Amino acid sequence: MTDPQTFGARLRAHRERAGKTRPVLGGLVGRSAEWVKALENGRLLPPRLPMLLRLAEVLDISDLADLTGGQSLPVASVTRAGHADVDNVAASMQRTTVPVGEPASVDTLRGLVDQAWALWHRSTTERTAVAAVLPGLLAEAQRSARRLDGLARRQALVELARVYHLAQLYVAHQPHPELVWLAADRAMLAAQDADAPAAIAVAAWYYAHVYRGANQVDAAEQVLVDAAGLVDPAAGGEQLARWGQVQLGIALGHSKAGRAGQAWRAWDAADEAANRLGSGYAHPWLMFGPAACTAYAVTIETDLCRPGEAVRRADTANYRALPSQTRRAAALIDAARAHMLDRGEVATMHLLGRALRESVDTVRHNPYARTVALELSNRPGTVGEDARELALAIGVMG
Repeated sequence: MTDPQTFGARLRAHRERAGKTRPVLGGLVGRSAEWVKALENGRLLPPRLPMLLRLAEVLDISDLADLTGGQSLPVASVTRAGHADVDNVAASMQRTTVPVGEPASVDTLRGLVDQAWALWHRSTTERTAVAAVLPGLLAEAQRSARRLDGLARRQALVELARVYHLAQLYVAHQPHPELVWLAADRAMLAAQDADAPAAIAVAAWYYAHVYRGANQVDAAEQVLVDAAGLVDPAAGGEQLARWGQVQLGIALGHSKAGRAGQAWRAWDAADEAANRLGSGYAHPWLMFGPAACTAYAVTIETDLCRPGEAVRRADTANYRALPSQTRRAAALIDAARAHMLDRGEVATMHLLGRALRESVDTVRHNPYARTVALELSNRPGTVGEDARELALAIGVMG
C-alpha cells in the first residue's frame, strides 16, 4: 500500500483531485506520463523547487507544504508578482458606495474606456499604465451606471463590464485571487443587468479564464456554451467576433482537459469566424481575429501535450500580426512553453527574451515565465546565463 505521507502519494492525490491524467499533468509541466508515474511511485526523488512550483501551479496548490509535507511556502510568493499599485486598484474595486458627482455621458464614458484599453494593448508596462487610470475609471463607470436611466443606463453598464474586464486582466497572476473572481463576477452582473447578449458573451470569456485557472474546466465550458446561444454569428461583424471568441474559449477548456477532438472542433469554428471577418481583422479591444486564433492554436497543442505540432505551429506563427504588445508577449510565452515541452531550452529562452521586449509586465507576472527562469538558471552555458538575466529582469532573483 502506498504511504499517504510520501511525496508521491500527495502528488497523486492532488492530481486526481484536479481531474488530470498522468499524461496531461506531465505535458503541462514539460515531462512525460512515465515521469509522473515514477514520482508517484517513489522511483524518483521529489524534483527541485522550480519544478515543484510548476506542479503546484498546475494543480492549484496554494502552499507548497501541501505537496511536499515540508516547510510552508506560499506558491504565489514566488510565482506571482504583486504590482506596486494593486492596493489602490483593489480599494476601487471593493468600494460599496456610489461615488459622488454628476454622471458622465455614455459617449464620454465609452471614450474613456477605449483609451484605457488602448493603454493596455500599446504599453510595454501595461499594468503600470492602466493602474494610473483604473480607480478613476471605475468610479466614473459606477456613477454613470447607477445614475443614468433607461437605454443610457444599460449602455453605461456595458462600459462598466468592460472596465471590470480590464481590472481582471490587471489583477491576474498577482497574489490576490479573490480580486480576479470579484472582477469576473462584477463584469458578468453588469452585462446581465444591461440585458446585453454581446456583453454577456465577453463576460463569459473572462469568467471562463477564472474557472480554468481554478481547474473547474466543466464550469468554464458551461458558462461559454450558455453565452454562445445568446449571440447570432450571422448578425454582423461584432456579433460574429464575440461568438468566435466564445468558441475559442471552449477550445481552450477542452485542450486543458485533454479532449483533443472537441478542442479542435471548437477552434475550427473560431478560426472560420475569424477568417470571415477578414485576414487582417483584429477586434479593437478583444483582439479576436485570425492572428489570435493562430496563436491560441499553439496553446492548444501545448496543452494537449503534442510537442511536435506545438513547435511547428509556434515556428510558423506571425506574432507581429497581433496588434497588442501584451498579447504578443503572451503568445511568445506560449511558444516558449511549446519549445520547452519539446526540450528546446535554447529556443525557450530566445522566445522569452522576445516576450520581455514586447512587454516587461506580461513576462514579470506570468507564472510559467517566472518558474522557467528559475528552473533554467542553473543550466551551464548561454541557457543558464540568459535564464539568470531574465530572472533578474522580472524580479525572481535578487
